[in-house]
Amino acid sequence: MTRLFGTDGIRGEAGVYPLDARTVCKIGRSLARQLALRLDGRAPEFVTGCDTRESGTWIERALIAGAEEGGARCQSAGVITTPGVAYLARVMPADAGVVISASHNPYEDNGIKIFARSGRKLDDATERLIEADVMAQTSAETETEQSQSTSLEIHTSIDRAASSLHASELQARYRSYLIGDVGNGLDLDGLSIVIDCANGSASNMAPAVFERLGARVIAINNSPNGRNINLNCGSLHIEELQAMVTEKQADLGVAFDGDADRALFVDAKGNFVDGDATLWVMAKYLHLHGQLTNDAVVATVMSNIGLEIALRSIDVGLLRTDVGDKYVLEKLLETGASVGGEQSGHIIFPGLSLAGDGIITTLRLLKVLKETGETLEALTSGFTRYPQILVNVRVRQKPPFAEVEAIAHAARAVEDELGDSGRLLLRYSGTEPLARVMIQGTEQDIIERKANTIAAVINEAIGAS
Repeated sequence: MTRLFGTDGIRGEAGVYPLDARTVCKIGRSLARQLALRLDGRAPEFVTGCDTRESGTWIERALIAGAEEGGARCQSAGVITTPGVAYLARVMPADAGVVISASHNPYEDNGIKIFARSGRKLDDATERLIEADVMAQTSAETETEQSQSTSLEIHTSIDRAASSLHASELQARYRSYLIGDVGNGLDLDGLSIVIDCANGSASNMAPAVFERLGARVIAINNSPNGRNINLNCGSLHIEELQAMVTEKQADLGVAFDGDADRALFVDAKGNFVDGDATLWVMAKYLHLHGQLTNDAVVATVMSNIGLEIALRSIDVGLLRTDVGDKYVLEKLLETGASVGGEQSGHIIFPGLSLAGDGIITTLRLLKVLKETGETLEALTSGFTRYPQILVNVRVRQKPPFAEVEAIAHAARAVEDELGDSGRLLLRYSGTEPLARVMIQGTEQDIIERKANTIAAVINEAIGAS
């Protein structure tokens, strides 16, 4: 069976399967039907939203059209952040929150992210049911019907003018939560912040939140035109933010991605502060105040060993998961930990949201700055990012590394040499025929040599060339 869902929903080129209008309709219809089966005949309630890509509106309309055919009632929040939809799904409550976004990808791409009424991403079992349903619907179509997918006329019962007014109300509800609940008691008067909105869904929301709390806000890349989302800006391109922070002598800068579920920072001197450094700051603060449940932080296998070593120095453990914020959340809920995240800036505070939320992350970090009176540079001291190397090897097959003796032997030798001052990670790409060799350690030239040695062994054993 063809897989539609990856680790972060459905993603691909807008207008091309599975993000053509006909398939998106099927996805909406199937989601509505699957949820209706659990609701004893009640019509499912959906809340939807999108980022600023030019394809967002028609994909959202196609999703709504399909959902209505499946018996759902839909409300659109318009342009809103991904965690904003997750929040609305939880508090309205809605049976599903659906976001049309491709996160940090370029404007040509788009995606579909689905949240349950808990604010948590849709479970794997329901995703598999939707995939099977969509495949069955497609198989039943005639060739003529399939050829009409790009010109499908989309009909919904939604009054666009009324929907626009209601969208503003839903956006205001999320904004009030950020200011009144997450930011309760936070006075940012005297603080200067540069905000890179990535020409995405935070373009209006984020400046309004921080200005309302008293900060002097300098917003950049906050003029979306449908095609400039993430274009040389935002969390993947922080150079402009670094320059602006130093030029304006701001206290710090924050960069969001297109749907604002991640946040990366720049201190007053222009130094980059990634997700690992943010976790360090938050872990220290929560640990000091007795709020770090089980004295543990959750991160992925990609997080730098420098974070593990820094946390060890304050008797805090690091629990690692597979790559992906859904796995971070699973471990947070399993262990009851207070905070977790990824290097990329996806930080989750499960007591506030079950989705990564760049604005919440920023508010929490600013709370630490204000309460301690420290600069961001001072707060990140104690965390040293160790050198890291990543080497990809094209492979013809993907056997477990432990079952290939030559690879297992080489890996054990490197791990013994690294000891507690480094780490080796071998993993396969989930989407490409690649083996990935990642090593972190104290000396760049040494880890590069070790990584290339293991890469050569992998190539000899299972390489495609």
